[in-house]
Amino acid sequence: MITGKTQSGFSFKIQDSSLNNFELLDYLTQADEGNIKAAVHSITILLGDEQKKKLYDHVRLKDGTVPIEKVTNELMDIMKHGGERLKKSASSPQ
Repeated sequence: MITGKTQSGFSFKIQDSSLNNFELLDYLTQADEGNIKAAVHSITILLGDEQKKKLYDHVRLKDGTVPIEKVTNELMDIMKHGGERLKKSASSPQ
């Protein structure tokens, strides 16, 4: 399990299997091409529904909106943590 905290203070837990999921790669590729729906699926794969709601609440503005840019920044920060963990496990002898 990967645990971490984003720069803005959002604490998260990600199952190792979530990062080793080709559907995640597929959705991230689609998101990179501008498919917003794919970005939402990526967040759900990584965090699950409960943590996704907590993330949205974490970045929610006083008027109730959840800014796309803030969620995107959090996702990038979370992926950075996950990518570092995967690199470490890939380089460790088994």
